[in-house]
Amino acid sequence: MTTAISTLRTGHVGLNVTDLDRSLAFYRDALGFQVLGEGKEEERRSAFLGQDGELVLTLWQQAAGRYAPAAAGLHHLAFSAGAIEEVRAYEARLRGLGVAFAYEGVVAHGEGTASGGIFFHDPDGTRLEISVPTGAEGAPAPIASAPTCGFF
Repeated sequence: MTTAISTLRTGHVGLNVTDLDRSLAFYRDALGFQVLGEGKEEERRSAFLGQDGELVLTLWQQAAGRYAPAAAGLHHLAFSAGAIEEVRAYEARLRGLGVAFAYEGVVAHGEGTASGGIFFHDPDGTRLEISVPTGAEGAPAPIASAPTCGFF
């Protein structure tokens, strides 16, 4: 008998952080995630974050330093929004919180593409993206020869 294999999809993403309280505040207040659970044991602090009760992101306080773009592992974490207006609303919220952006405003994923979004960093320097598959028509592509999300 053969077991049927389904198509895999991302379940949740786990990030190592240097300061759980700071990262928890960022992902909760800036990006709107809900705290589904927390591990509060001093040497084993963690947080489980989600939307509508579904786990999306886990934070683990066990990093000794900031995100290292040149190290193997996570390149960037991308979140999908429903419409370009939502991306712009997140941009306004993040700017209000003083978050620095990799590019100015909404940018296209590539020259002439309809997809695009905003690119920024969390408190530990992890590269983040909020994007949509359409709606960024006419937005600039900051890197003509490569995908925008590849080198920020």
